[in-house]
Amino acid sequence: MQNLKSSSTKSKGALLLIGAAAFLILSAVLNICLGASGVSLGALWHALLEGPGTSKAARILWYVRLPRTAASLLAGAGLAVSGAVIQKVLANNLASPGIIGINAGAGLAVAACCAFGTYAVWAVAGASFLGAMTATFLVVIVARKSNASRTTVVLGGVAVTACLNAVTETIVTMVPDAALASVDFRVGGFSSVNQTRLLPAAILILAGIAVVCMLTNELDVLSLGDDTAHALGLRVARMRNTMLTLAALLAGASVSFAGVLGFVGLIVPHMARRIIGNDSGRLIPFCALLGGGFVTICDLASRLIFAPYELPAGILMSFLGGPFFIWLLLKRKDKQP
Repeated sequence: MQNLKSSSTKSKGALLLIGAAAFLILSAVLNICLGASGVSLGALWHALLEGPGTSKAARILWYVRLPRTAASLLAGAGLAVSGAVIQKVLANNLASPGIIGINAGAGLAVAACCAFGTYAVWAVAGASFLGAMTATFLVVIVARKSNASRTTVVLGGVAVTACLNAVTETIVTMVPDAALASVDFRVGGFSSVNQTRLLPAAILILAGIAVVCMLTNELDVLSLGDDTAHALGLRVARMRNTMLTLAALLAGASVSFAGVLGFVGLIVPHMARRIIGNDSGRLIPFCALLGGGFVTICDLASRLIFAPYELPAGILMSFLGGPFFIWLLLKRKDKQP
């Protein structure tokens, strides 16, 4: 009976992963095919078969829609997996890259690069990662020193985010050129993405997700609590630092080209857990697929809703994420005795 139940669970998980993959592919196809350019689907198909060329359809497909679609898929996957890892490590379902300061740290680093006139792709991506990682460990250190509860960890992250955003605003106020160069980053979106900006971040995101997938067993043990994890032979401090570094890497690499996309790392892991459960072996790949599809659909909606004008995807996600976060807070309050 137990074997049959386990087999049924595995089959259900496999079907859900296939469904998430189908959702990701469908969102990618729609994002490539639909738009306000007036190019027919037939012209886009011929441009895809023929490769880059001089026709209008070829330029739109190869230099705009394909890079943009790849960027939205990668950013969604990276931020969703980052959020799932943070929530597991901190044992707090309200935690996410945007809420505990990771996005703010990356934003500060990018603003500093712009202020110093550093626009090299690898330099911006590396600075974004370092800023994200610094913000992550600031929150962890504050939580440990104050013996903070799980909810207080989130509040500490809000405080760190506010401080980092204040420094960022100071930089862009004192250096107007930095404000102009980083405005797309602070809003969040994919209108200025190209292959050159995307390549280094894509390597970091794909490598980071692969490493997290290899450490899902350790992530599950870590989420059981320090005492239990120690009893099972896990080096808790080392693994926690490793997982937080990977989360910072994924979030920092994602926002380095997509800008600050709020709430992706909060919404998607919650949706994924409700659908596929809390086992990391299934949750992490499911988050990657669902996150990529979700952000791509949001990017498509941001281009079509107000066509021929474009609403940045980051604004649309804030409209979705704000009410969702309030709903989570109200739900947690209802569960308290």
